[in-house]
Amino acid sequence: MRWEVVGWGALALLLFAAEAMAPGAFMLWIGIGAAAVFLITALVPGIPVLWQVVAFVVLSVVAIQAYRRWGRTHGRQSDAPLLNRRSAQLVGRVAVLQQGIVAGQGRVSIDDSSWQVTGPELAAGTPVRVVAVVNGVLQVEANG
Repeated sequence: MRWEVVGWGALALLLFAAEAMAPGAFMLWIGIGAAAVFLITALVPGIPVLWQVVAFVVLSVVAIQAYRRWGRTHGRQSDAPLLNRRSAQLVGRVAVLQQGIVAGQGRVSIDDSSWQVTGPELAAGTPVRVVAVVNGVLQVEANG
């Protein structure tokens, strides 16, 4: 086997191994470029090394751009979409008003935190259900 074929195969394997050790899916696409040049040089002998390097660079850039474009249209779906959205986690919860809702404003205590609420006029001590969150302010309605 010719040295350049072995070299491209070794580079592809090295990049795939590096990707396995360092997450980020970047070296994977460069490795795919190296693997493509490996296949081309194995199937078509006599390609000058300069053109092999040019093909490697072009194929790597194309693979990276294809991944970036595909990644934007197929966004990552989280298994916990509300993880860092504390107020959104409260929708559906029932709590008791700390301060009655007067002129559309009041306060409620949920899980050791005090939240501003908006809703219909209700007296302090009334159980309310959180129905929405707008700009960090809980919208509530009487529970029941």
